[in-house]
Amino acid sequence: MKIKEILKIRKQGISFEFFPPKTEAGKKALQNTITALKKYNPLYVSMTYGAGGATQEKTKEAVDMLLAETELEVMPHLTCIGAQPEAIKSILADYKEKGIENIMALRGDPPIGVEKFDFSAQDFSYAVDLVKNIKQAGHFGVGVAVYPEGHIESPSLEKDIEYTKYKIDAGADFAVTQMFFDNTYYYELLDRMKSRAIDIPVLPGILPLLDVSKVRQFADICRATIPSHIEERMEALRNNPEEMEKVGIDFTIKQCRDLIKNGIKQLHFFTLNKPAVIQTIVEAIF
Repeated sequence: MKIKEILKIRKQGISFEFFPPKTEAGKKALQNTITALKKYNPLYVSMTYGAGGATQEKTKEAVDMLLAETELEVMPHLTCIGAQPEAIKSILADYKEKGIENIMALRGDPPIGVEKFDFSAQDFSYAVDLVKNIKQAGHFGVGVAVYPEGHIESPSLEKDIEYTKYKIDAGADFAVTQMFFDNTYYYELLDRMKSRAIDIPVLPGILPLLDVSKVRQFADICRATIPSHIEERMEALRNNPEEMEKVGIDFTIKQCRDLIKNGIKQLHFFTLNKPAVIQTIVEAIF
């Protein structure tokens, strides 16, 4: 089923994002994560795609694992970086044959270690180009990413919402936000979208705040603000990682509860393939 239809039918629920394993141990961890989390009857589950297509084959293998072990709606990610039209056509044909009906279309991050990467030299320079290609192929619903604090390369929030509208007008059916830790940014994003007559579901992307140093690295790369009060509190627990994690999980639970209190009842979790953390959060909020 198209995810946009699922979101219309099920007014409350959660979705999970996994990443493809690189080792046998990682594969086992993914299997354990799937087993632990499928009992929550997620709206859908998604599988990420490595920078520069680095995990393309592993993504497809992981998608096959999801299809084999669950009856959940599975959405693979696709990125522009390194993608060629014929390769995308082949991937989409394979996914269609397997019964997949939804694709997450992303520009993707530059390959690691490559400075001043030239996106214009790619067959698909921006996510909007990939959205158009997927929609032209027919069959698939398409999700895209949106940015509560603006994409790090956007010169302003006004320009960011303009770029967002291009993706929606190209045929995107729903969106998932980049991680954020201050819900005000999410609510303001919804207001900006409404002001531009963008009317699609926008699921908040929730990253559990477990290790402040690691999350700070993510946040610096993608323009996401960690509230100073929680950053300082967690930083003080640097030598007590278990307590730091407890504080972070408690913060994430409060973040989710605030979203739900304000009428946002469909949440998307970046699981990091760590089921115990996600279980703790989900069971605390529903």
